[in-house]
Order: sequence, then structure tokens, then C-alpha cells
Amino acid sequence: MLIHKGAEANLYLEQWHNRIVIRKQRVVKKYRLPELDYRLRYERTRHEAKLLHLAKRAGVPTPLVYFVDIPNTSLIMQFLNGNKLRDYLMRAKNSKEIEQIFNKVGIFTAKLHKENIIHGDLTTSNMILYSDTIFFIDFGLGFISLDIEDKAVDIRMLKTVLNSTHYEIFDITYNSFINGYRSILGSDADAILTRLEEVERRGRYISER
Repeated sequence: MLIHKGAEANLYLEQWHNRIVIRKQRVVKKYRLPELDYRLRYERTRHEAKLLHLAKRAGVPTPLVYFVDIPNTSLIMQFLNGNKLRDYLMRAKNSKEIEQIFNKVGIFTAKLHKENIIHGDLTTSNMILYSDTIFFIDFGLGFISLDIEDKAVDIRMLKTVLNSTHYEIFDITYNSFINGYRSILGSDADAILTRLEEVERRGRYISER
């Protein structure tokens, strides 16, 4: 059953070996040469599976990958029957609980960055609350990088979402995130957050031109 249609991949809820699973199927792009299209989908499928594994090894909750179906450029993954963090925040009232959640989001993001894993689409739509745990999902735009600017841009993505979609609780979410982030990276976080300020200044300068 199709449950989400995306630009790069569709998500299906299916039964696989007596389990209810998610199948992430990368979409064929007809405007590309068939050989190139398949190679890109092949590489991105393999790469995402690797990033999910590396993230889990770094201590970040991610869905289990049961099977990497390379010929069909799809991933068979654990179905997390929870709520997207975005949806939870739309109705959340307990500020202490929000603070605790975003402290964990900061901790998990720092654990990714400590291992030079860039999520690439760090938003509240790509985090799921399930069984009292926050799972990071959809590493389809992720990559490995030692560059502090890539880590700063990762944080900027989340900050932008918090400031637009969840502006009423921006201060508590972002401050809690930073506290959690610093608790893992310590003084190493300073260079990344300083670069974040530079990235934001450049963005404002470009938009004002």
C-alpha cells in the first residue's frame, strides 16, 4: 500500500516475511538516460543503507534495514508505528517534555556530526517518536563530510524549520537542541555554531541584494 509519494522515492507499507515493513522504492526518472538513472538509484540506495547503519553504530536510533534490494533499488525497513515529530509539536503542550525531546535531538545530531555523518534533510518531518525514542529517518540526501560548514548547514535546516513551522516554541526547542548538541561535542561545537552564524549572515546578505 502506497503511504507516501515523494520526488525521489515512494514509501509502501507491506508484509515481508511475516513482518509489517516499509519499502522505500526509488522513483525512475524518465528524463535521464536509463543507464544513468539506474546507476544513480543503485548508488543512492546502497549509500542510504550504509548511512543508516553508520548512524545506528554512532548511537542514533534509526529504522532497522532488513534487506537492501539493489536490483530493484529499494530498501526494506522497520515500520515505526509512531508520530512524526512535526505532528507531535503541533499539539504539544508540555514544555518540559518538549525540552527533553529536543535535548535528545541535539544529542543525536551531535553523535552524527561526531562521526562526520551529515543528514542532509534535518527536519521534524524526518524524526519519528516511537516507543519513547526519537528515530531519525530518511538519509536519502545524507553524506559523509569532515567540513564544518556541512555540519552548520545541517543545523541551519532544522533551525529554519523550527523558526517557521514551530515558531511559537522556537526558543525552547532550539535552545534545548543546542544544549544537547554541546553536551556531546563540547568545545568542538563552537566552530560549527560560529560557522552557522556566518552561513546565516551570507544568506541574509544574498536575500537583501
